[in-house]
Amino acid sequence: MCARMIRFPDELGAGQLQRLERGVGMQRPGPFSTLYGRVLAPLPGRAGGAASGGGGNLWGLPGSHVQLPGRVQFGSVGGSGGTGASGRVRNSFCPAPSTMSKAEEAKQLAGHVAVKNHVRNNQVLGIGSGSTIVHAVQQIAERVKEENLSVVCIPTSFQARQLILQHGLTLSDLDRHPEIDLAIDGADEVDADLNLIKGGGGCLTQEKIVAGYASHFIVIADFRKNSKNLGDQWHKGIPLEVIPMAYVPVSRAVTRKFGGAVELRMAVNKAGPVVTDNGNFILDWKFDRVHKWNEVNTAIKMIPGVVDTGLFINMAERVYFGMQDGSVDIRERPRLILQGAECSL
Repeated sequence: MCARMIRFPDELGAGQLQRLERGVGMQRPGPFSTLYGRVLAPLPGRAGGAASGGGGNLWGLPGSHVQLPGRVQFGSVGGSGGTGASGRVRNSFCPAPSTMSKAEEAKQLAGHVAVKNHVRNNQVLGIGSGSTIVHAVQQIAERVKEENLSVVCIPTSFQARQLILQHGLTLSDLDRHPEIDLAIDGADEVDADLNLIKGGGGCLTQEKIVAGYASHFIVIADFRKNSKNLGDQWHKGIPLEVIPMAYVPVSRAVTRKFGGAVELRMAVNKAGPVVTDNGNFILDWKFDRVHKWNEVNTAIKMIPGVVDTGLFINMAERVYFGMQDGSVDIRERPRLILQGAECSL
């Protein structure tokens, strides 16, 4: 896997990364609002683009360094710039006392760095689901308030919708904004090629729809989600959303073709199976070997009754991993140079 070093502004000096103290303004967000409603954005036009002054190159903008509240420190990483030995970028932060677990702190840091690097004025944002995205939305809301940004948010679940409303952000949908500038989401596991397993929270279909219609899709995760191969860290299987009447034949078809075991996901606080926001069931396929995931994903989706899978293949452009030591590891999808043009694999 290859990655490139992000160039920091010249005033930081060659080969330097900005180190910042954390802990200020990073309180754990409160519980979700129980309000159910819709705050729809205006119909005319779409945010972003040249006319509105939004958009632009999300990967090369000044300010890609972290600018969290606190005292600034600088530290040399050796050499005179370019990629390091690992080909990864590490944004480091000075430890601060916290009651959060290491994993929760890592999620928070990854979310704050990703939002700082990518969210711009006049964007349409896809908002993912799960525990990690809470920190990203909190940071988006803070920036909207402090910088007077104008953003529109497309949710991927009921949870994401409530999160958007709770933080006073503008809620919209794909009917009004069918093109998305940037989608931000979490993941259950990320392999060396930035392929993902998603759907632990049961929102995989809407998450994949929003990510698929986004110009850029980035992922935030903590150190536990970083794997060489899918299945190294995540042992709960690949979620499959299925039409309820077909869950038995789909289960049989998957195990006959690819082996492993398939389980119907059962609810914890209700009798019976988990039901998705779309009214469907979730099957968890616990595979027993490494597969060619692109082929597997296509084959499973062709089985009658399957709505979609939790395999996100060649979709994520960049992943932000919050690490145990308070740094953020940034990885990009491998790229090839073909006939003089840079193309994503």
